[in-house]
Amino acid sequence: MSTKTASMQITAQEIQGRAEKLLAHVRQEKLSGVVLFDSFHILFTSGFAFIPTERPIAYVMNSGGEQGMFVPRLELEHARAKTQVSRVDHYLEYPDDPHPMHHFQKMLREMGIGGRVGADSDGYPWILGYQGPSLSALMDCAVVNVGAFIEGMMAIKSEAELALIRESVKWGHLAHVLLQRYTRPGATETEVSLRAGHEATLAMMDTIGPLYRAQSMGHGGPSAGYRGQIGRNAAIPHALAMNATFMLGDVLVTGAGCPMWGYHSELERTMIIGQPGDAQRRFFDCMKRAQETAFNAMRPGAACSDVDRAVRKFYEDNGLMPHWKHHSGHAIGLRYHEGPFLDKGDATLLQPGMVFTVEPGLYSPDLGGFRHSDTVAITEDGIEMMTYYPRDLESLIIPT
Repeated sequence: MSTKTASMQITAQEIQGRAEKLLAHVRQEKLSGVVLFDSFHILFTSGFAFIPTERPIAYVMNSGGEQGMFVPRLELEHARAKTQVSRVDHYLEYPDDPHPMHHFQKMLREMGIGGRVGADSDGYPWILGYQGPSLSALMDCAVVNVGAFIEGMMAIKSEAELALIRESVKWGHLAHVLLQRYTRPGATETEVSLRAGHEATLAMMDTIGPLYRAQSMGHGGPSAGYRGQIGRNAAIPHALAMNATFMLGDVLVTGAGCPMWGYHSELERTMIIGQPGDAQRRFFDCMKRAQETAFNAMRPGAACSDVDRAVRKFYEDNGLMPHWKHHSGHAIGLRYHEGPFLDKGDATLLQPGMVFTVEPGLYSPDLGGFRHSDTVAITEDGIEMMTYYPRDLESLIIPT
């Protein structure tokens, strides 16, 4: 007797609902149709996850609601199997002769798209060596940018999206537990990170294996590591892995997560190898209080800028601005970094369903970096702490 396997993915009905909202916007703006080139916009609107390369891929919908995909030959069967669109056109290869945009022009004309056309960019972006005409030149049309509208839809997560982010949190948490367990003086960044991610992934596959899809270009399961933020190098917020050997007294900034059907969470912690010195304790405490300042400022109706201003005021009041390097956080979902941003330049109002990383940091060239990052969701009356790893210093000291 066969049984039907449950699924954790976003339903076809929800994806179709997104396309219908986009269609309503197309009609409201009196556009002949819409063209999406961004891979995350295409995934959000059609459910089609792919690796963007120099070969153009586009999602198309005309004002009548007809949907289509434009793909290279190597993606043809993939697109047919993973989308519900009524039309999938393909070209042989890029750059080829004629150029793929020659075929795309024909497709758009057949779908009645011209004049005023919505798009998330004026043509396929010039990535990985691609070169080609702009959409406006190709169709002799006026391009109306719809990127902000789609990003606005992506910013408010549905219950299904929130559930996938919570599941991502769970497995990122496990990877971080293992990362902390295996970190010790004399071990290397590479061996500890690989072991933690490998073991967490195997545990996840034992638990939810048949249900799991990463839909990510970066990882195929849980991962945790340091990305070079070790010792004094932790003062570089976006350092790169360097296979460092852990030493007594190192300040460590971690990172852990797990792509879950394309959705992401973020967990970062500051850890110290051996008993912290007085300066390390002070910086850790101030970093933790700065993050709590951000949590306390986050509520529906508050502006993103209000959160960042509250954090910066904490820094100013405590003489910490020389150690400030970046804003207080960013939205997260299909993209690891999404808008809006917890930055004094972003006046977007917080709304229930938005999900953010909250990660104000402090950086000292002599000591290293101090940053926790937690993933939180805006609720009707405040925030939901989606990540739940210990935040206190004593829990984050690596014994020697």
